[in-house]
Amino acid sequence: MAVANNDQERMTYARMYGAQARKDGKERQVPPYWQEFAEAWLAGFDGHPSGGPLARPISDELEAELDEAGVGKPPRAGTNQPS
Repeated sequence: MAVANNDQERMTYARMYGAQARKDGKERQVPPYWQEFAEAWLAGFDGHPSGGPLARPISDELEAELDEAGVGKPPRAGTNQPS
């Protein structure tokens, strides 16, 4: 389904606000402002992933997958020492 860029952004915000409402202990009731994007708000409240490319689960072995060179500070220009 092709969605206009502004609508995609609003859906993302609706999902984030729904997730925050759950964290704040609020009722599972869509506020009037988000009625147009109620489905996205409820998905965020219920903790459903957005399905986008950033929604992949993080591996339990993430630390083992990364090495110091991958997460360390880059060397300063002209030296081999981290900044």
